[in-house]
Amino acid sequence: MFERFTQAARAVVKGAVEHAERDGTKTVTKEHLLLALLDRQDTRAAAALRTLCPPDRRPSLTAALATARRRAGLSRADTQALADLGIDVGAIVDRVEEAHGTGALAGDRKDPGWWSGRQTFSREAKTVLEKSLRVALARKDREIGDEHILLALTMTGGVVAEALADHGVTYTAVDTLVTGPKVP
Repeated sequence: MFERFTQAARAVVKGAVEHAERDGTKTVTKEHLLLALLDRQDTRAAAALRTLCPPDRRPSLTAALATARRRAGLSRADTQALADLGIDVGAIVDRVEEAHGTGALAGDRKDPGWWSGRQTFSREAKTVLEKSLRVALARKDREIGDEHILLALTMTGGVVAEALADHGVTYTAVDTLVTGPKVP
């Protein structure tokens, strides 16, 4: 499948691996894919993100991702469902971080020597890449571009899709922007 990726899409995948390495994690997640998309400049996905979530709103988006990471990746819907059962996720996060340090539930490992080898992709990140292929095929595009990765991120659910939607980046909005002529 990777051979069908455009240079821009390949750069996103490589950028996601770099974000995971900087985070000190061995697994590339959907969040890393989004962060790599946010790094891009002159691509179709970058143009869509610039329009829908201008640079001045990006800190809010990355903060929403960091907050979700602190909650061990639970979405607001997950947190609310647990609250309905009488479980206060915020209190649990506070107690775990009090005992084990900030970010304990995020799975962050800051010791660079704790792991060596290639980054692996989480099941969810693999699903995004597979869906990007399906999106490209449905649109009758020959190659998978970074816009297909962005579209797939908006439709896979979870924290990343939730944070994107909260910032106006939905499947419909992105699709509308990238349906036009194929120029970055």
